Amino acid sequence: MTSRFKLRYAARFGKFTNLAGDDPIDQLKFMADQGFAALEDSHMKPRPVELQERIAKELARLGMEMGTFIATADFEKPTFASGNTDFREEVLAEMRDAVEVARRLRAKWFTVVPGTLDPTLPMDYQTANVIDTLRYCRDICEPAGMVMIVEPLNHWVDHPGMFLTRIPQAYLICRAVGSPACKILYDLYHQQITEGNLIGNLDTAWEEIAYIQVGDHPGRNEPTTGEINYKNIFKHLYNNGYQGLIGMEHGNSRPGPEGEQAVIDAYVEVDSFDL
Repeated sequence: MTSRFKLRYAARFGKFTNLAGDDPIDQLKFMADQGFAALEDSHMKPRPVELQERIAKELARLGMEMGTFIATADFEKPTFASGNTDFREEVLAEMRDAVEVARRLRAKWFTVVPGTLDPTLPMDYQTANVIDTLRYCRDICEPAGMVMIVEPLNHWVDHPGMFLTRIPQAYLICRAVGSPACKILYDLYHQQITEGNLIGNLDTAWEEIAYIQVGDHPGRNEPTTGEINYKNIFKHLYNNGYQGLIGMEHGNSRPGPEGEQAVIDAYVEVDSFDL
């Protein structure tokens, strides 16, 4: 598949339903026609197996790649930080299921959100528990050739009370796990809210970053609608040889077909940096 873009953007189901229709296969065809390199779908894991297989077949036919989907994410319990063995067994079962889904989709990555903080434990103990649980997950993912990407989430706007919030924190944890199967999902929207220093953290944590997601702030809509200079960031990624996917995890700033076309135009604009 040829692309109009310099970087590899992963579009999402529901992003272009006015222009492409409701059928997921038709949406994939539309994404490919626009030059998007991949599909990203947070909710792929619970979709019917038959649909997953259809999606995999169409992705292969179109020359597209499967991006990340959510393997495990709990926004109410300290599933990783507490060290609770029952929570850990739940997580490991979810990881085994995620490996099977990834195999079906010919995917490489899936997202891990390591639960909430545990208010009963000092932070260092929680960090040790998170590392331990990720090492158990590593033993499932590494032999399968899969990469779990741990995602820091902002704690000011969308997800108060989560354990993992910062890129340096994620970097420390991935270094401690010490595996190619455990890397960082760097969502630039979340980190603009939490800590800024977007390019600085990209550079410092570069070797542990396997996947990037975007959304502008405020509003969590397409690039060009907020305060983040995505053209500069994408140029920086390109000049530093980033070859991974960039997930379009954001809303549309305007409704209807005009809003969907505005998303496409926004990516054309921010990808048009000078080399």
